[in-house]
Amino acid sequence: MSDHHAPISLRRLDQSRNMARFYVLSLQPTLFGEVSLVRHWGRIGTKGRQKIELFDTGWGANAALASLAEKKRKRGYR
Repeated sequence: MSDHHAPISLRRLDQSRNMARFYVLSLQPTLFGEVSLVRHWGRIGTKGRQKIELFDTGWGANAALASLAEKKRKRGYR
């Protein structure tokens, strides 16, 4: 993976709906030469949940990261 990206941290806050959420996306190399897309999300102040997706190339991982970040921004995450 030649491109190294800093994690993308997004938050969505809406006091009228008692909503306080976080969403973090990061790319990390694996021991076997693959690239993992790590998603970590939940309510602010909690441990949250995590999902890891593996990709053979950095291109696929970068595309997935960009797509997920765009979807979250459209839903109100900043």
